[in-house]
Amino acid sequence: MDSAEYERKIAHRFAEFDQDGNGYIDRADFSQAAAALLAEFGTTARSDKGQALYSGAEAFWQGMAGIADVDGDQRVTRQEFVTGAVKRLRDNPHRFAEIARPFLHAVIAIADEDGQGVTPTGAERVLGVLGVEAERCKAVAAALDADGDGRIGEEQILAAFAAYYVTPEP
Repeated sequence: MDSAEYERKIAHRFAEFDQDGNGYIDRADFSQAAAALLAEFGTTARSDKGQALYSGAEAFWQGMAGIADVDGDQRVTRQEFVTGAVKRLRDNPHRFAEIARPFLHAVIAIADEDGQGVTPTGAERVLGVLGVEAERCKAVAAALDADGDGRIGEEQILAAFAAYYVTPEP
């Protein structure tokens, strides 16, 4: 895949982070995603899980800003996101996974409604809230359950999340 095509894919993925559609990613986008996830799963913000999600969202935002916000204005533009992903993360998607880990760990705790792990249905709901196109959610969630046991583990989710956002693969 050539660099221009890769940058187009990463730019599309930027839109999924830009929850309010204002053309940049900032702390509010992460808070909005957290609030939407809590609403989707009927979890209150003041609960332990709700607080963990907001803390994870803040940690994720801080990590992303540290990598991509080159001008220090507390906003990540599309170009900053593309440049940050291309230059700093393309060769090390695991680094992105580690930045996202606190947030994803909290998301998993919320989406794991029976304490047995996230089901493909739960993953599908999360993906929809986070901005993945509706027609892709079911297929992506099913692919995450690679062993077909009906449960998706944290490491599978982290690896897939990082790969999706910083590599050219679908």
